[in-house]
Amino acid sequence: MNVSPLTIRRLKNFRANKRGFYSTLVFSLLFLISIFAEFIANDKPILVVFNGQMHFPVFKNIPETYYGGEFETEADYKDPFVKDLINAKGFSVMPLIEYSYDTINYDLKVPSPSPPSLENFLGTDDQGRDVLARLIYGFRISVFFGLTLTILSSIIGIFIGGIQGFYGGKIDLFGQRFIEIWSGLPVLYLLIIMASFVQPSFWNLLFIMLLFSWMALEGVVRAEFLRARNFEYVKAAKALGVKNTKLMLKHVLPNAMVATLTLMPFILSGSIAALTSLDFLGFGLPPGSPSLGEMVAQGKANLQAPWLGLSAFITLFLQLSLLVFIGEAVRDAFDPRKVI
Repeated sequence: MNVSPLTIRRLKNFRANKRGFYSTLVFSLLFLISIFAEFIANDKPILVVFNGQMHFPVFKNIPETYYGGEFETEADYKDPFVKDLINAKGFSVMPLIEYSYDTINYDLKVPSPSPPSLENFLGTDDQGRDVLARLIYGFRISVFFGLTLTILSSIIGIFIGGIQGFYGGKIDLFGQRFIEIWSGLPVLYLLIIMASFVQPSFWNLLFIMLLFSWMALEGVVRAEFLRARNFEYVKAAKALGVKNTKLMLKHVLPNAMVATLTLMPFILSGSIAALTSLDFLGFGLPPGSPSLGEMVAQGKANLQAPWLGLSAFITLFLQLSLLVFIGEAVRDAFDPRKVI
């Protein structure tokens, strides 16, 4: 595999930014842990060996009658009766945290929200759910939401900005007037209004926010296309009869991608912050979803339980700070003036 000298220089510039490089490693590690959240925080065993057969309840629902119980519903692996049935003919391996994001601890010795303990490392919320489990799942869903929104909004923004910047004229004029009107709308109020009559879900919220988030990159891409279309090699390609589509994709777009990639980590952090804000206000993900914003709201409502607000705040602070540091390293990597 041949790597161009330009790519090697960019990688060296990225690694030279120690804060950004190590932030990338830490963020990747945290995201990798959150991807396998079901194997870290779950009320189901990772592995069950029963009657000489191996089962993975994380992937498959097994009724209680299979173990010799009385109910045909899914087995409750935290029930002492079910544990005795399994241990009589085999064994089970539970995750490090024996609670999922929606598992309620009915065996608390103090009222909810309960303080941190050996059973609940960061305590429980006001409904008796494990805070650490909800943080792990909430971290994953916020990153997935931010990545999906960033990628989709970047595609739309690059497409619209590229069309405006390359063709100019009336297309650019009408596009700019539309964007001026669209960007002048009160986004937060519209999100609240639309979320009030649309059933809240991950994809509905993503669609609503996508209606406005694509404008973040449109202006940058438009400016880059306006600049690049006057380059000599672009004019030469036009004179040789190269089609506009090929000209845009092969010759002009690579120049615009430098500015686009530089902004993407900051757009990702903004998307996560927007989701957290809507969840805090109660217009985000459906009730019961593992959400960092909902945990911040619980911390506000339960000032006598500081572990709720502090846990959510530290997680958000770490998450957004790492993304900002990664963005700075990406900016240094694509900076043509920075040479090691």
